[in-house]
Amino acid sequence: MNDLLAVNPALVLVSVLVFASAGVVKGLVGFGLPAISMGLMTVFVGVEKAMVLILWPTFLTNLWQGVSGGKLSFLLKRLWPFLVAATVSLSIGTFVLTQVAEGAADLLLGGLMVAYAVPLLRGVVLTLSPAQVVPVGVVAGLLNGVFSGLTGAFTVPGVMYLQSLGLRRDELVQAMGLLFLVSTIALAASLGSFGLMGGNEALASLALVVPALSGVWIGQKIRRNISEANFRRLILGAILVLGLYLIPLGVWRLW
Repeated sequence: MNDLLAVNPALVLVSVLVFASAGVVKGLVGFGLPAISMGLMTVFVGVEKAMVLILWPTFLTNLWQGVSGGKLSFLLKRLWPFLVAATVSLSIGTFVLTQVAEGAADLLLGGLMVAYAVPLLRGVVLTLSPAQVVPVGVVAGLLNGVFSGLTGAFTVPGVMYLQSLGLRRDELVQAMGLLFLVSTIALAASLGSFGLMGGNEALASLALVVPALSGVWIGQKIRRNISEANFRRLILGAILVLGLYLIPLGVWRLW
């Protein structure tokens, strides 16, 4: 892939713009970089190469997001069953990726995002009792891992579960970073085990860290000026937009 980028300046420019824009979204709401960059880069390089390209930008931006915020110990103690479940099930999704029609996972993922975001934007509130936190977290983690392996996006239903815990804005952002961090590590290992992780693609992925991190920094600057209530509405709006983006993308890939 780095050979391809080296001889195709137009693809280099597109890649930089895609990852910078996806980075701004991630810095603003805490997620979206894999889904946006994966969806757009698939148009130019195909789904399997696009999945490899997102790895280094996703890993380093999530490392930044997951360890900063001052709540690392608190979140790990509370979320470890969910995080472990999201990690161990990811290879199942990667295996399914090699078996199913391209676009089917995006279509399903987009539909779930829309179905989740619309009622919450209309005022429905989802909360979990203390007794439900662990079992629901394990189920949500297992499903999140499968979808992550299928699509390269780590959002559904993990972010939905984290929102239901009533975390404050900065806690929620850091918790999402931890989910995405362990998912990225598991995805890299899974892609390698299925022979989808080429050395050239990995080098190209490393080069795209610069525009991605630059975009995250800009998005974080903007986020500091947004209230808690508006931030939660912004997250739901982002989930809805991503869902509406993935549905036609999935249809297009199926065709």
